[in-house]
Amino acid sequence: MPDAARAILLIEDDVDLCSLMRDYFARYEYRVEAVHDGRSGLARALEGGFDLIILDGMLPALDGFEVLRQLRKRSTTPVIMLTARTSRPDRLTGLNSGADDYLPKPFDPEELLARIRAVLRRSGTPSEAPQMVEAGEVRLNPQTREAWYALEPLDVTAIEFDILDVLVRSAGRVVSRDELTSALYQRKATPYERALDVHISHLRKKLERENRSLIQTIRGVGYQFTSGAEVER
Repeated sequence: MPDAARAILLIEDDVDLCSLMRDYFARYEYRVEAVHDGRSGLARALEGGFDLIILDGMLPALDGFEVLRQLRKRSTTPVIMLTARTSRPDRLTGLNSGADDYLPKPFDPEELLARIRAVLRRSGTPSEAPQMVEAGEVRLNPQTREAWYALEPLDVTAIEFDILDVLVRSAGRVVSRDELTSALYQRKATPYERALDVHISHLRKKLERENRSLIQTIRGVGYQFTSGAEVER
């Protein structure tokens, strides 16, 4: 019996396998969208709109395990790892990084279907209310990408929302420049890169009240979201 329509993101570099999986799961009314490299897959996953992600561990551009680590910083969408890397350390790495299940290649499509159904049952229905991200008086809705400070709407750009999302989820902890850049652009920061500083400066001003802001610069390290850091002058 076909399942209710669910959207699956397949991040897999084997184009032929993607085509076979898309045809197979269409019989059960699953909508499968395929992306063939890690960097594009992470970007598409962070856009949202999927009930489940099937992720290969060995991908070009960005390793599947790194995709999972970055994804888990900003998304709770269920993930099934599907990979030829079947050693015990690899399985543990995948599960400890936030995978909901781990299936080695080659695999039986019926077993994958059963695992998909089990993971979706555990994760709840896609109609559940989105989980808000909050710290202090800042509140974010990752699904609609709206932000509020002290109950007032914040007018932020797309990149500013992404930065704020990372910082609010890590409230009280110093987030390094490399960690922020990796989450935003899927790469490390370069020594002379100033774009991140500019975005942080704009965001800090938008969060400023009475000469105080919620984003503190930790010189030589990164940034920290706090409940009332002094604005640097």
